Amino acid sequence: MKQITSAQNPFIKSLVLLQEKAKARKQSGTFLIEGIREIELAIKGNYELETILICPELTDLSNNLIIQKSNNPIIEISKEVYQKLAYRDTTEGIIAVAKTKSHQLSDLKLPENPLILVMESIEKPGNIGAMLRTCDAAKVDAVIIANPKTDLYNPNMVRSSVGCLFTNQIATASTEETIDFLQQNNINFYSATLQNSTSYHTQNFTKPTALVVGTEATGLTEPWREKATQNIIIPMQGEIDSMNVSVAAAILLFEAKRQRDFK
Repeated sequence: MKQITSAQNPFIKSLVLLQEKAKARKQSGTFLIEGIREIELAIKGNYELETILICPELTDLSNNLIIQKSNNPIIEISKEVYQKLAYRDTTEGIIAVAKTKSHQLSDLKLPENPLILVMESIEKPGNIGAMLRTCDAAKVDAVIIANPKTDLYNPNMVRSSVGCLFTNQIATASTEETIDFLQQNNINFYSATLQNSTSYHTQNFTKPTALVVGTEATGLTEPWREKATQNIIIPMQGEIDSMNVSVAAAILLFEAKRQRDFK
């Protein structure tokens, strides 16, 4: 098994760039995954691993099924190298180099009666990650990120989604492309917005449905408001007029699941 003990090793330096630079991830078509659970979910989600790096000081090799079953090259790294690469302190001493996937709308495989979450121009990886966790919990059929403002393989995204980046079908596209896709596939879409809205719980989400959320600062852009099947709102009973976008998405998605009897 190959060993690397220096953080100045050229291969390690290239991996540090993957953690730090979206350009490096895009050019190489690879990114890093930390942690046993996250790597297991990536494998389950059919992500292709290139290399596995392990720190023997931090992981139990004899009980690590990923290592035992892997056909990928495995490299032992020192604790110093691991700490240089690791984005978190609690990832069990294992990091995988994985290939990115295509995330085109045409890649989506939808059932007859899909439930989709659309998020437009969300910038904070933490909010996107939280929504991906909700989509996994609700077993949503697809997630579409319209007008994306952050790299899907940003390490913050992997971390905040707790691996649910790999368990959801995800596509990225412009707002116009997304609206065309929904209309062409006869999917009703409900835009969460303050303008010309009705309470979310009065709508029928049992048919092919996309729920659309935008940024807390500016909300959804005009095409979503103008072309929606219906604009919807979560009534606020306090002093503020909005809530965190990930919380709002969870409320809407689980109302749709309730209407569908959680099937």
